[in-house]
Amino acid sequence: MISRTMTRLLLLACLAGVAGSLQAAPVQVDKAIPVYKKVEGIKGNANSIGSDTMNNLMALWLEAFRKHYPQVTIQIEGKGSSTAPPALIEGTAQFGPMSRPMKSSEIDQFEAKHGFAPTAIKTSLDALAVFVPKDNPIKQLGLDQVDAIFSSTRKRGLGAITTWGQAGVTGALAAKPISVYGRNSASGTYGYFKEHALNKGDFSNSVKEQPGSAAVVQGVAADKAGIGYSGIGYATSGVRAVPLGDSAKGPFFEATYENVVAGKYPLARPLLLYVVKNPNKGMDALTREFLKFILSQEGQAIVVKDGYLPLPAAVVKQELAKLGK
Repeated sequence: MISRTMTRLLLLACLAGVAGSLQAAPVQVDKAIPVYKKVEGIKGNANSIGSDTMNNLMALWLEAFRKHYPQVTIQIEGKGSSTAPPALIEGTAQFGPMSRPMKSSEIDQFEAKHGFAPTAIKTSLDALAVFVPKDNPIKQLGLDQVDAIFSSTRKRGLGAITTWGQAGVTGALAAKPISVYGRNSASGTYGYFKEHALNKGDFSNSVKEQPGSAAVVQGVAADKAGIGYSGIGYATSGVRAVPLGDSAKGPFFEATYENVVAGKYPLARPLLLYVVKNPNKGMDALTREFLKFILSQEGQAIVVKDGYLPLPAAVVKQELAKLGK
């Protein structure tokens, strides 16, 4: 898998030149991104199997896409990123949304089946957030502290943090044990958090594994001593995202668009859509048009609507070039 340093460098490379123009303002879609133009003859059925993090996004994109093409049906199943590669390999899905890159072993299996590599399309950006209940007074956390809360191996070097007082909270909450929520192992978010927050360490047995991102956030919101991780798009009024830093010494950064594009927020990642594209045959029309729609003004406005972060025009241009004609 890609290291955290490489992931951040990738984001910086993709977003070079845009951070300077972005201040603490409402997130807006880059005006240089093309407007979607309807074409004739798009109809048919397809399946999308993969990321729970992207489940809402896929549903919203499809709903808007079908206004252009009512004869299109795409069945969406979001049980975790690890379900995408097998579905693409076996041909039970045409779209494989993933909140992490494919592993080398998954790519090898895909190539063994199809004779060529999968095509990965960046669709949007995410700030993977560490959520606490909205009234929790914790000001910030370093990834070493996050590791000490969520991990049994604590590869970032701190001792176990099991109470809120050990995390720096004072008052009535200080003596309470931290109640930890997370995803199951099928989740790309689970894998990403394990690699980048826990430094490839193991999760603690105390983590309450949830089947989906929404369940993590709901669990944290209802538990005064709760903490959990999820994509920023699943934020609700009952929780808040804790500012994060590489260590407890800081500096700390909020999970905002400007901090993601500046490469400051330590758990920033692209959200990916994998497809099967035979280099000798190109891409089928339905798949190509759905991807073009996602990479349009309308598609990126849906990203913002769902609480995630849109791509800059320069990145959209790179991704559109992968689709062919």
